[in-house]
Amino acid sequence: MIDLFTVFTKTNLFTTLISIVVAVAPAIFWLVYIYKKDRHEKEPIALLLLLIFGGLLATVTSFVLETISSFGEAYLAVMMPNAVILTTTISAMLVGIIEESSKYFFLKKFSFNRKAFDYTFDGLVYAVYVSLGFALAENLLYVFSYGISVALPRALLTIPAHMSFGVYMGAFYGLAKVYDAMGDSDASKRYARIGLIVAMVLHGVYDALAMLSHLSFFYIAFYVFVVVLDILVYITIMNRQKDDRRIQEIIQERLNYKVPSSIGSDRNQSEKSVEY
Repeated sequence: MIDLFTVFTKTNLFTTLISIVVAVAPAIFWLVYIYKKDRHEKEPIALLLLLIFGGLLATVTSFVLETISSFGEAYLAVMMPNAVILTTTISAMLVGIIEESSKYFFLKKFSFNRKAFDYTFDGLVYAVYVSLGFALAENLLYVFSYGISVALPRALLTIPAHMSFGVYMGAFYGLAKVYDAMGDSDASKRYARIGLIVAMVLHGVYDALAMLSHLSFFYIAFYVFVVVLDILVYITIMNRQKDDRRIQEIIQERLNYKVPSSIGSDRNQSEKSVEY
């Protein structure tokens, strides 16, 4: 009697299916986690899928841009052969700038003017979905290129890292939406830029430490950085969830707070200002 399981497991189809599951499962886990953290109005599934697709597009964009930048990095390595730490750090920062900029481009294009973007926490959800869409596509490429052996370290380190960058980008992205709704475009752009820069720097530092982790000092520094980042990201998610407010309520509260005391002093005394 033929052992159908043995036959099936030896086929390329089985290997392909296992590779896909192993590559995709970690991203899906964090997608569900962030979705559940949205305690008010759940975001439209169609929009969330679009943002994941935006992450896939960001992967393609980053691949093209990083291919172009690699020529400059190669030239730099030739010109500075003894400055390995410096050239590695520059390369890592370039990756952070390119990948986070690509994510932000599709994040804003697909979500900023959406009617569903009506709570501050939505910005964090949207940014994380784009980041995890990016991580999902990148993970598929790595698993199919280098085998299933890379899946576990990427599941424990790389995919959560991409989510972490998205959390910080999204926290400021939500604030940018608040100020945009208030008509303060300068403040909106400022907060959007801060979120993007923070994501770029975190990404660059993560990559630099990972690329230099063959050196004992950077090996230790890398894992310290990862642990501290994970703790801070968890705290940020919890705080943003707790402080989640409908954007129109924030605007109305700020308008009421600015009413002259001669007109509405009694009401102003009973209202709390909201810090955003």
